[in-house]
Amino acid sequence: MLTELEKKIVREFQSDLPLCSHPFKVIAEQIGTNEDELLAEIHRLKQLGIIRRFGAIVNHRNIGIAANAMVVWRVPKEKSREIGEIMATFPEVTHCYERPTYPDWQYNLFTMIHGESKDECERIIAQISERTGVRDYKQLYSTQELKKVSMKYFSEM
Repeated sequence: MLTELEKKIVREFQSDLPLCSHPFKVIAEQIGTNEDELLAEIHRLKQLGIIRRFGAIVNHRNIGIAANAMVVWRVPKEKSREIGEIMATFPEVTHCYERPTYPDWQYNLFTMIHGESKDECERIIAQISERTGVRDYKQLYSTQELKKVSMKYFSEM
């Protein structure tokens, strides 16, 4: 169970950092502590694995990534981990998941591929197919983004 201070920290770091020279100081003041205590608490939460990392989210469309392909691959169960690890090495692959199959849906590996164009995505898909030997796949292209947000924990109602 997290303390109220820990929950406040998690809530604060789900949003953008303040654009200033001392963002941690600003956040510390917002949650009722000081910068040194906040940094010590972040370090402790990181050691516990509650906070894994800090990262930046880039709006891919603003930097020229105009095409997204979710590719579903039919891979023998016994080879799914090995092949998934190969697929994950491609820098254009941002997500790589194994999912269950069903009688009417035999695709068990899913990769999200980003490229400057549909042609570029298809070139990467062909390279992945060539490197892994997987020939049974389907390409699902995004047509419209309806919602894209990060998960929010401990949201205040």
